[in-house]
Order: sequence, then C-alpha cells, then structure tokens
Amino acid sequence: MGAERLCAVDEVEPGAVRRFEVGEHRIAVVRIDDDFYAIGDTCSHADYSLSEGELYAEDLELECPQHGSTFSLVTGEPSTLPATKPVPVYELQVEGGDLYVVLP
Repeated sequence: MGAERLCAVDEVEPGAVRRFEVGEHRIAVVRIDDDFYAIGDTCSHADYSLSEGELYAEDLELECPQHGSTFSLVTGEPSTLPATKPVPVYELQVEGGDLYVVLP
C-alpha cells in the first residue's frame, strides 16, 4: 500500500496519543519528545482502543484502558496480562513537516 500521510508533525503534541484510521488499519500514534511510534490501536485481548489508554513514556508502553494490558511501542508485544498476543507496529516517516505511516 505504501506510505500514507497522517497529519502535520505539529498536530501530535509531545506526550500525546492520537488515533488514525487509514483504510482498514486503526493506528495509535504516540509522540515522546521528538520521537514518534505507531502501533495497532486495538487491544489484542479485547476490542478496545489503545489510544484512549495511559501512556508510560519512560517505559515506551501504552496501556489498554479496559483491562490494563500494556504494549511495547517498539515491538507491539504485551508486557502484562490479560493480553498475550502482540499488536502490529508500523513504520513512521517524517517528510517536509508531515507524518506518514508505511502500511504493509
């Protein structure tokens, strides 16, 4: 599918999580300082939006608001139960002040 524009870089505040829908992909984009991460926005344990959960910037993890599973922003792997399956991670690119996600 290639790279799809999500937004301007400045539209994601440092320490914030934003949800985007690109085709069939629901993506949670996280900004920590000047670093960006993108993971699947749906918890692998239950159908809840990870972008509504707590961000643990120091651990690079995002917590599901429903049952408390935390997911690595780098690998998508869960680090706490009840989730046991990873969520997808996506490559992000910054070009000309815009943020793009690379989709499979």
